[in-house]
Amino acid sequence: MLVSCYAYQDGKRISEIKPDDISNYISHPECFVWVALKEPGPGELAAMQHEFGLHELAVEDARRGHQRPKIEEYGDSLFTVLHIVEIVNGEMTVGELDIFAGPNYVLTVRSHAEKGFVDVRARCEREPQLLRLGSGFVLYALMDAVVDRYFPLIDALETELEQLEERMFGGGSTRVNIEAMYALKQKLMVLKHAVGPLLEGVGKLYGGRVPNVCAGSQEYYRDVYDHLTRINQSIDALRDMVTTALSVNLSLITLQENETTKRLASCAALVAVPTLVAGIYGMNFEHMPELKWEFGYPLAIGIMFAVDSYLFYRFRKSGWL
Repeated sequence: MLVSCYAYQDGKRISEIKPDDISNYISHPECFVWVALKEPGPGELAAMQHEFGLHELAVEDARRGHQRPKIEEYGDSLFTVLHIVEIVNGEMTVGELDIFAGPNYVLTVRSHAEKGFVDVRARCEREPQLLRLGSGFVLYALMDAVVDRYFPLIDALETELEQLEERMFGGGSTRVNIEAMYALKQKLMVLKHAVGPLLEGVGKLYGGRVPNVCAGSQEYYRDVYDHLTRINQSIDALRDMVTTALSVNLSLITLQENETTKRLASCAALVAVPTLVAGIYGMNFEHMPELKWEFGYPLAIGIMFAVDSYLFYRFRKSGWL
């Protein structure tokens, strides 16, 4: 589905154009065209491939979708794949943004993502002095918008981890806590897979030999790289914290089991004393003097009570009961 199609010249929007008129504008060196598609059909991609001369391998990747984040150079154009990570109803979803950037065109293909990039277009049009840099600056603005959307996700995951830690030390269900920890770890891995592969690709856009499309915009791509580095470090720190929290949770389980074992052992000891005494005098030997003694029964009861009282005092003092 076609979302928008605009032509720009000298950093300013000329007009909204029809796809059939694209070739008339990109034939002028001072113009470039910015086209946005959302979940296009094969026919729409084929039409854009014909208009812009897109490489067939890049078009095939965009058609199939579900690509890992990457930046590939095809002649004088770039093909970029970004993951759009969103939290919808508490679940983390992953969409995809494919960007074709050439000397006089930018084509974006958005899939499985609800939020668009109208704000990016508005930002670029508010800065005509930067939009004069052409498609290289538009590519930066799109990448910057996608990367900046990762920061609220990091904050949300940090908050979720803090809540889990409070619940863990507050005596919540152990099974629920462990399941929630592993779910959080999976979310961090999803974000890691979106950020990690981009670091190497973006690093090639501002240092050494940069593609012609990015010429003049290197410092902006360095800013994106810095953001990605910060996010990557935050993800690693959160993963370490989750691993530590899991270890602490397992240690708490072990402590709880030890406390239960102590209580059971204490109760068993208290029951064992009267059981032992009753067992001894329950043996049917013919010669047991205490059986015929007038004070034998009170003495046996007294011994059981005294020993159990002493054991109870010791266990209580030691914190076992």
